[in-house]
Amino acid sequence: MVSGVGRIVIVGGVAGGMSCAARARRLDETVEIIVLDRGDHVSYANCGLPYFVGGEITDASELLVQTPESLRASLNLDVRVRHDVVSVDPLARTVTVRTPGGLDTIGYDALVLSPGAQPVMPAIPGLASPRVHTLRTVGDAQRLELAASTAGRAVVLGAGFVGHQAAQALAPPRQAVTIDELGTHVLPPLETELAALVRDELGRLGVDVREQVAASAIEPGEAADQVVLADGERIEADLVVLSVGVRPDTAPFEAAGIACERGAIVVDEHGRTNLPGIWAVGDAVTSTCAVTGLRRPFPLAGPANRAGRQVAADILRPGTAEPIPHPLGTAIVRVGDLTAAVTGANRTVLADRGIEHHTIHLHPSQHAGYFPGAVPLHLVVHFRAGDGLLLGAQAVGAEGVDKRIDVLAAALRSRLAVTDLIDLDLAYSPPYGSAKDPVNLAGMVGQNVLDGTTSLWYPWELEEVLASTLVLDTRSRQEYATGHLPGSLNLPHTEVRARLGEVAEAAAGRPIRVLCASGFRSYLAHRVLAGHGLDSATLSGGLLTLRAHLGAGADQVLRAAVPQPA
Repeated sequence: MVSGVGRIVIVGGVAGGMSCAARARRLDETVEIIVLDRGDHVSYANCGLPYFVGGEITDASELLVQTPESLRASLNLDVRVRHDVVSVDPLARTVTVRTPGGLDTIGYDALVLSPGAQPVMPAIPGLASPRVHTLRTVGDAQRLELAASTAGRAVVLGAGFVGHQAAQALAPPRQAVTIDELGTHVLPPLETELAALVRDELGRLGVDVREQVAASAIEPGEAADQVVLADGERIEADLVVLSVGVRPDTAPFEAAGIACERGAIVVDEHGRTNLPGIWAVGDAVTSTCAVTGLRRPFPLAGPANRAGRQVAADILRPGTAEPIPHPLGTAIVRVGDLTAAVTGANRTVLADRGIEHHTIHLHPSQHAGYFPGAVPLHLVVHFRAGDGLLLGAQAVGAEGVDKRIDVLAAALRSRLAVTDLIDLDLAYSPPYGSAKDPVNLAGMVGQNVLDGTTSLWYPWELEEVLASTLVLDTRSRQEYATGHLPGSLNLPHTEVRARLGEVAEAAAGRPIRVLCASGFRSYLAHRVLAGHGLDSATLSGGLLTLRAHLGAGADQVLRAAVPQPA
């Protein structure tokens, strides 16, 4: 053995641990590989659990990717379920394991920790109620599915990715569902203007959405529990799904002297911990964001799988293993008829890290507009000021979201600039896309922003814009009558060039801020105004983005024209 490793012990299965075990066997037929997992299942589709609860996956066995028996037969792995590692002795190179038959001690040459994460249990009374469920394991899913079969009212605490999936799995007509989110909006990683689209879709599904309010207590009752919100509202629930986040499950390893940050194991670029012979992967480790350099856990299956593979190589082929790639946090979720996806950093993180950037909003169709079934694809792209380096992207739409976010994730991984998107040679046929794909269009808009061809203003600047500029609405008069910003001047974009004098007179020396429905017509008008020396900027994403950003208050801001008497 080149590596000098006779036995590898892996703590925890699923994505990180099992990918490490499988890769280690493929690299070395002679090494002994023992996998210890405290649960009943060592290799299962964690991301498929909500779809079992919702009935799209009808048999829980379909969630089991491998069993201890199949892993021994195919890879000669010694997989031991219901084996809970309670301590590590790094000097003796042993782990102490609580097994169905009592405590056991197992030696190792290389130890890989993949303990995963546990649901966060907020400090509110009543969580011990039997009506409260989590959704992390196959057992959790089976218990929740059984409870849902007789429940009429459900409350989901937490509107992240798992919370959304749980709410949809339980949604009407199965039962009445309320989803409660402490943060400012559902799906917190999404930008506000995209999260609004998701919230509206949840409403269409019959899910009652509460935002910016915490649950303060769960009061068990004989017939149902009462979920008490911080604003005093009480919601009856036959079941409660707790989905407010996860925390690294690392207590025994931190006690053994393994370095941790906020409970997450600190590793180097090869997954090595601070102690010799011990590696760590998966939800329980810190990773460095490829965009911002921020260190935090990334509880996602893709990064865990890739890390497990690279750790196996570092153990068995030391000195030749590739570094574990820094994650981008690429994620996707289905919400009713919509799909929402993210990659890279959002505005909040970029601002917190002090990274100067531009943001652009686009609303192109997912395929050729003249082909039947064209629907809007709502796209947000962030890129660094100066050189245009891509920093993040998000998309929401009925179709085509997965394709675009994957292309943009690949572009981020390759450290492309936004202008590089113009030249990506993407597949085109009317049922699938346009000759100018939404990704290409993002590059074109980004280039215009970087070189000064386009100046943008944003929905979050609305108060200042209304107070100090002339707002020029370049939609048709019919569109304008359906709702517009107070004090705005309506001039269809085709008339701007011929009526520049009127615009300049109305502006009276003030800057001009232009808008339309989606941003294209206002861009054309903006170029006319700028070409004649007027201080002009166009609303990024147009009224589609502004309405979404304003949310429920949009109609109060956008006033409809008062009908004139005949």
